[in-house]
Amino acid sequence: MHSKPYILTDTHTHIYYHAGTEKLKEQMDRCFDRNIQKLFLPNVDTESIPLVMDTVHAYPTHCFPMLGLHPCSVKENYKEELANIEKAIAEHKIYAIGEIGLDLYWDKTTLEIQKDAFRTQVAWAKSLNLPIDIHCRAAFDELFVLLKELKDDKLFGILHCFTGTLEQAKQAIDLGFALGIGGVVTYKNSGLDQVVKQVDLKHIVLETDAPYLAPTPFRGKENESSYLYHVAEKVADLQEVTIETLATITTENAKRIFGI
Repeated sequence: MHSKPYILTDTHTHIYYHAGTEKLKEQMDRCFDRNIQKLFLPNVDTESIPLVMDTVHAYPTHCFPMLGLHPCSVKENYKEELANIEKAIAEHKIYAIGEIGLDLYWDKTTLEIQKDAFRTQVAWAKSLNLPIDIHCRAAFDELFVLLKELKDDKLFGILHCFTGTLEQAKQAIDLGFALGIGGVVTYKNSGLDQVVKQVDLKHIVLETDAPYLAPTPFRGKENESSYLYHVAEKVADLQEVTIETLATITTENAKRIFGI
């Protein structure tokens, strides 16, 4: 009897940007070659919803949708966007509200409406008993204030693309969040490797955020979900476990959070 091959889970990928193209099939095939069997797809705005859903319909046992309004997509018309997304949520089975959050890297002027959009979407997640998938860039302090305000036993999820300090990691975990670890952990001077070393694996899930943030040795090139394998190798190394053990634990964590 051969042992069942391990399964890796990409908890955050925009692979749907290639919906309906040969490139999608090629990237999915490379995922399967690397035992990456489960992929979670966050839209970013109304326009990306059909791409997410087309990809899910093409790969129904491998791709799982989440819906939300990305903080960089929170503009003057954000209430209209939220209404469209809420309507789509009612029409589809989804596994999280995301990606939602705060981003002060690109635009600090929208902070108040970003917060308003975040509160609205957290309320959706709570009413649907779903996790939230959080995008946070240059806004950890503001985010933690907001999460403390919204904290109750229904608030949980993933802090996607976590790149913070050990202190911030502990804060996120205390608030009920797993840390989404991606390509940045492979970058030489990111410091994330030292943080990941010190976090219990039960609080970690893996992700690529493809097509962004490709891991070493592909840094600077277009990322894809099959490169999750390089993230997994690095995290296994830091945690001093086999890739099989790492895959099993992080996939179980993802299943528990997303309820699959």
